[in-house]
Amino acid sequence: EQKKPGHVEEIWYESSKDKRKIQGWIIHPPDFDPSKKYPLVLEIHGGPFADYGGRFDFEKQVWASMGYVVLYTNPRGSTSYGEEFANLIHHAYPGDDFDDLNSGVDAVIAKGYIDTNNLFVTGGSGGGVLTCWTIEHTDRFRAAASLYPVINWYSFALTSDIPFITKYWFPGNPWDNTDNYMQRSLTNLVAKVKTPTMVMTGEADYRTPISEAEQFYEALKLLNVDAVLVRVPEEPHGIGRRPSHHIAKMLYIAGWFDQHKSKN
Repeated sequence: EQKKPGHVEEIWYESSKDKRKIQGWIIHPPDFDPSKKYPLVLEIHGGPFADYGGRFDFEKQVWASMGYVVLYTNPRGSTSYGEEFANLIHHAYPGDDFDDLNSGVDAVIAKGYIDTNNLFVTGGSGGGVLTCWTIEHTDRFRAAASLYPVINWYSFALTSDIPFITKYWFPGNPWDNTDNYMQRSLTNLVAKVKTPTMVMTGEADYRTPISEAEQFYEALKLLNVDAVLVRVPEEPHGIGRRPSHHIAKMLYIAGWFDQHKSKN
């Protein structure tokens, strides 16, 4: 079935943390009518030292074609805004980037066409980290989909294929900085999560090993939070080796969000 691309709108808004200007983009569903109410998907980029831009994005257009307004922004730590902006998350990730993302949601809601009972959040890798961090700091989202996240920085440092993060993202090795590692780990605040959550990782992911996703899933089940774990066979980091798996990834997320939509 042929789909029409949604219109992309650039926005700038203030972060509630410190009034910094944050850049973002909104994709409207095809045949968008501002007098109607639409569900919103917040998609968070990975990295965390990376960025979104004014370029075509297949996945986000798919969400828009399904009737969602899609918001994607460049919170503090993103590249393209200078060294000072990027280094705001030095030894402090995840953290205040949540405020930048949450303020973006507020900015889009203020436009008047968002169904506030149907807010959803997703992201992969570093975006998966911030997806989990987000639902540990707010219960405003109906459902979340965290893709190939880091959940426990201590175990990640000892199992990932990028152990050098101990020299750059943290003050040193985990056994010498246990409190710092655990403060930033998603296991630390997982008891605050109430949001239904899908966690998905490839079984051949050496960047963010599937044991990370398993930890978050098992914690949520122990807390009686609605959760599912999707294991994708033979897939490395990013789940894009096979086109069929890439499509399946999007369909799983869409199905999870549709399952948890408010009908009111």
